[in-house]
Amino acid sequence: MSIPVVTNIELSSLAKLASGKVRDLYNVDDKTLLFVTTDRISAYDVIMANGVPLKGAVLTNISAHWFKVLQERIPDLKTHFITLDPPANLGDADKELVRGRSMQVRKLKVFPVEAIVRGYITGSAWNEYKKSGTVHGLAVPAGLQQCSPFLEPIYTPSTKAELGQHDENITPEQAAKIVGEKYAARIEALALKVYKAGAAYAAERGIIIADTKFEFGLDEETDEIVLIDEVLTPDSSRFWPADEYEVGRDQDSFDKQFLRNWLTKEGLKGKDGVEMPADIAQSTSERYLDAFKRLTGKTLQEALQG
Repeated sequence: MSIPVVTNIELSSLAKLASGKVRDLYNVDDKTLLFVTTDRISAYDVIMANGVPLKGAVLTNISAHWFKVLQERIPDLKTHFITLDPPANLGDADKELVRGRSMQVRKLKVFPVEAIVRGYITGSAWNEYKKSGTVHGLAVPAGLQQCSPFLEPIYTPSTKAELGQHDENITPEQAAKIVGEKYAARIEALALKVYKAGAAYAAERGIIIADTKFEFGLDEETDEIVLIDEVLTPDSSRFWPADEYEVGRDQDSFDKQFLRNWLTKEGLKGKDGVEMPADIAQSTSERYLDAFKRLTGKTLQEALQG
């Protein structure tokens, strides 16, 4: 597929509002944003110097797929997604730059927390559990092994750090102080509901969603909580092959855990300016593409061709 690796995009016909670890946000009009997903990849809150082939297209199109699936399974769910079509006021040259890697979304007030849901104990949760028997300060049953499932998925939020800063794990009570008591319980309940719906869909396709990160916004006109940003992607989630799952060890995955493991092994965890070797970038791309096909039933090329 002849889509170049793109780590930086500058559009001449729209004003850039913000640039995150992976996405650039552009203003379309008073109610609409253009999300442009680059091929940048971050791990341990640090952006790699080079990108992952086709990653922006995978994240954009898998999110669009999930928005559709989740609204079918949760009919009252509100999302920020509008269309994969480029804005009418985007110049022809800019349309080529963002083709396959952008979506128009509703402009909303963003709640400044990462709504993390964990179905299995792994990653930072497992590290904390080994030390203190807790996860994000919450008491959980004794005797869990690495990658054990929780009896029920748990809500373990974190702060939403500024670019260059690190997210911090917090308790639901601390999150409530950030987003306000009026919305905290609704965000928690919706995050759990969306996770369960997504996990059930993925399980039907041979993938375990071990954990994931959601973001939510507020429609200030209706006071509705809205699912925003990316959703259930290999960037925001841990995807494990169900047929290889085994409690008590680290799992193979379709996500950036592969990159995290390489960084840790090479002593590069958390270091700036790291350039991935070509084989690591390509292997990461292949895992993302595999997850895309398993979850959508299409290759990325088929999805891009409509």
